[in-house]
Amino acid sequence: MRCPCLSGDTFEKCCGPLLSGGAAPTAERLMRSRFTAFARGDAAYLTRTWHPSTRPAQLELDDDIRWTRLDIVETARGGPFDREGVVLFEAFFREHGVAGSMRERSRFVREGRDWLYVDGVPG
Repeated sequence: MRCPCLSGDTFEKCCGPLLSGGAAPTAERLMRSRFTAFARGDAAYLTRTWHPSTRPAQLELDDDIRWTRLDIVETARGGPFDREGVVLFEAFFREHGVAGSMRERSRFVREGRDWLYVDGVPG
């Protein structure tokens, strides 16, 4: 099965290991795995990879939204030896049969070996 993040790899080789508890090596890989978690409805993974300083007390996903495509537009830092990173992405979805997209510039930090999503602004 192709990975929902559209990396070109299979889910089992791409985001699957991360959603099962593995650490993302880069901020972009965490972004891709978070998109996959949205596409699969995995709120627990999204909560686990959200920085505690900005994590909502409760996360409810909208079952009416079907996430269909992720485009990584730009990355800054966020490599295996960085402490911070930024990923600009556009995510495409369908809601009640209507296509849409959202663009966000997301900030990430690495704590120990784990990358965490901090916040994002419309990009």
